[in-house]
Amino acid sequence: MLVRSTLSGLGVVLAYFVLPFTSAFTGSTVLVLVGGLVLVAALLGWQIRAIRVSPVPRAQAFGTLALTLPVFVVVFAATYYLMSRAVPEHWSEPLSRLDAFYFAVTVIATVGFGDITAVSQAARAVVTVQMIGNLLLVGLIARVIMRAVQEGLERRDSVSE
Repeated sequence: MLVRSTLSGLGVVLAYFVLPFTSAFTGSTVLVLVGGLVLVAALLGWQIRAIRVSPVPRAQAFGTLALTLPVFVVVFAATYYLMSRAVPEHWSEPLSRLDAFYFAVTVIATVGFGDITAVSQAARAVVTVQMIGNLLLVGLIARVIMRAVQEGLERRDSVSE
């Protein structure tokens, strides 16, 4: 399961780099961003349930992170890339796909090198949404996942007794 989740996460990243992005950044792109965030939330909900019933809840939890984090990063990387294609002035420099992915990773890792920066209000708003999502992933979601692991271990132990 961990291998499958890791490969799925890598597949999401690969798809980001190879699938064509032909649309410009429009209102529908904002809906795609919101839809992507809903997808991340649904994926987490489904995975948390899977952790609770898994015979190996710790491995399932690692698999959850191996799949959820890449999806979260790619949702924002795609948004940043499309924003840059539509209006390059949103950023300190025009973003390639790799630049957008790199920027999304530096935001989630809270590194903030400063080589690429959001300069428009719209770009700063989207980056702020990602930062809030990061806090939720690191804090609240990590706690929920750890609780699900504990419940899964307790369930497994009670079944084996």
